[in-house]
Formats: sequence, C-alpha cells, structure tokens
Amino acid sequence: MTETSFATPHLSEVITTEAPVDDADATGKNTTTSSYLVDFYVECAIIVTGIVGTAANALVLYALVNSKQHKKHVLIVNQNILDLASCVFVVVIYTLKISNIKLRGSRGYWLCLMLLSENLLWFALEGSMINLAIIAIERYLKVVHAVWSKTKMRKWMIYLSMSFPWIITFTYNMALSFTTSAVIDGVCHGVVVWDDHVAKIVHGVWHFLSFYAIILLIIIFCYVRILVKIRRQARVMACHSGASVNTVQQTTAQAQQAVPASQIQSSVTKTMILICALFAIAWLPENVYYLLVDVGANLTFREVGYYAVVFISFLYVSINPFIYAIKFDPVKRSLLNLIPCKKNQQPTDNIEIAARGSGGGQKATTTTRKQCSGT
Repeated sequence: MTETSFATPHLSEVITTEAPVDDADATGKNTTTSSYLVDFYVECAIIVTGIVGTAANALVLYALVNSKQHKKHVLIVNQNILDLASCVFVVVIYTLKISNIKLRGSRGYWLCLMLLSENLLWFALEGSMINLAIIAIERYLKVVHAVWSKTKMRKWMIYLSMSFPWIITFTYNMALSFTTSAVIDGVCHGVVVWDDHVAKIVHGVWHFLSFYAIILLIIIFCYVRILVKIRRQARVMACHSGASVNTVQQTTAQAQQAVPASQIQSSVTKTMILICALFAIAWLPENVYYLLVDVGANLTFREVGYYAVVFISFLYVSINPFIYAIKFDPVKRSLLNLIPCKKNQQPTDNIEIAARGSGGGQKATTTTRKQCSGT
C-alpha cells in the first residue's frame, strides 16, 4: 500500500511510469521539493504517533495483566496486542521510509516485501479490525444470549477466535505482497504491480467490503441488540419496583453481590462501543481512498492526501489505549496505582477512620500525608 499505484502487465512499464522527469523550470523543482518536505514531515508525525501508541498500548497491556483481566477478557488482550504490534511496525517501517535506503539484491527484495511494502503493518492493522468484530459478537452472545453463552461457549472457542485474525490476515497480506510487489531501480513498489486491471478493481471492492463495511455492519448489529437488551432489562426491573419489602431486600442483597461483575461487564461494553465508533470514523477516509485508487481514480499512494488519511487511521490505533485507561475501570484503577501518591491515598482513608475511632486521628492523618508527599 505504498508507492505510486498502477496496474501494469510488464515491469518495463513500471520503470517508465516511475522514472523521474527532468524539468528545467525552477517552479517545478520548488514544487517537487515542497511536496517532498510535506511528505517527510507527515511521515515524521506518523512515527511520533507510533511511538506514543507503542508506549500507551504497552501500559494498557501491563494494566490488563496486573488487574488479572487478561484471564477474563482474552479477546480485549488480543486486541491490545494487535494494536501494540501495529504501532511498533509503524515506527520501524516509516523510519526505514524516511531513510531512503537503496535496495539491492535478495536482502533488498525481502526488506521491500516484508517491511517497506507495509506487509507486516497491514497484517496487524487488519487483524485488529477483524478482532473488533469478534469482540462485538462475543459481547452480543454474553448479553443477548446469556444462557446459551454460559452453557455452550467453551474456552477453546475463544482461543480459536483469537487465532483467527492472526492467521487470516497474515496469509492474505503475504499472498498480496508476493504477487504485487517489486524492487525497481533500488526502489520498493509495494502492492502496486498488478498484471490485470480488472483484478485490481475487484480486489479494491473486496477489500473495502471485507475490512470495513462488513465489519462495521457486524459491530452495529451486535451493539444495537445489546443496547436494546439492556433497556428491556431496565424496564423489567422497573416493573418489579412495587414488590414486597422482603422480596426487595432479597433482590437488593443479590444485586449487591453481583455488582462488581455487572459493573465490569458494563464497563467493557461501553469501552468497546466507543472504540468501535472511533473505528468507523477514523478508518472511513483511508478505506475510501484505497478503493478509489484501485478502481482507477487519478490518485497515488505517494500524495499528501494519502499520508493524511493514513495518519488519521494510525491515530486511531494510538488513541485506543487512552480509551481503555479512561473507560475500562480495572485498567483505570491499575494505572492509577502506578502513581506513588495515589498508592498511599487509599490506605490514608482507612488509617484515618481507624485512628478517629481510637482517639488518635490527628497524628495518624499527619503521618500518612507525609508519606504521600514523600517528605
């Protein structure tokens, strides 16, 4: 998905298309230089976004493990790992791009095939997209078909679902990169060397449907049904509000026992709805642009417009961990515990209450506050 896009049956035509045009006009040179600088700055911005995303996703992954949520929400952990891999590949690949490495021999070919063609990057990104749909289906089954989910769903099903995005997207991107990438005059032309123009158009339409439209439809269907189910349950609870005192007390006691689990489930659902909404917005420009290139529009993968839509897409991957940190309560608590002052704040409240009961509130409170300030 890099370099100038074209469909061609012969590599000689690629060389002709890509050959630089000598122009003595100073205005033309200035335009070329200006375009190169804009590309360079946008690529640098993408690298910075990747670095931020790598650090943030690593922190969230740590928080998921630290809060023991990695055993309960393995698909969310899988999503986080795919996002982390995407950010790492963004940094590595775009650092290589701005280095303008001259590719020679078999080493240059493999460097083009695996990295400069963005093969591994899109393998992780598209795996993340599929995993979003899988999480939506899992949430749907747990909420809308709760009984079936408890009795029929097995761990092996979840683990098989986890492996599906990795296997499918790796196979697809490898096949695509091998058949449509080439090194010409030391420059990598990744996923743009097509032998058949019709095949290129078909692929563009298929890619848009598979990695955006269908995934978005699955997400919308699942979360709409989830919200309808939650509202229906709220109405049923409201209808039973006139029950007897004993029944209400029993129901309250049972509800209080179920609060932690239900709160976490609610937090997961809200978090994933927000992430999916962001996915729909952030990935639309890139998918439309890629579709237009493949159907023959006068666009290339070396224009500022392409880098702009790609930057928005990569920004989504970097923003995801911040949504987890704000909306997903277990992750939020685990990250807050990394702050030294926050660590000592919770014990302070307990010590203060105990000290007041024994008549020594002033001294105990002062001591814990000193610990928090580090003096």
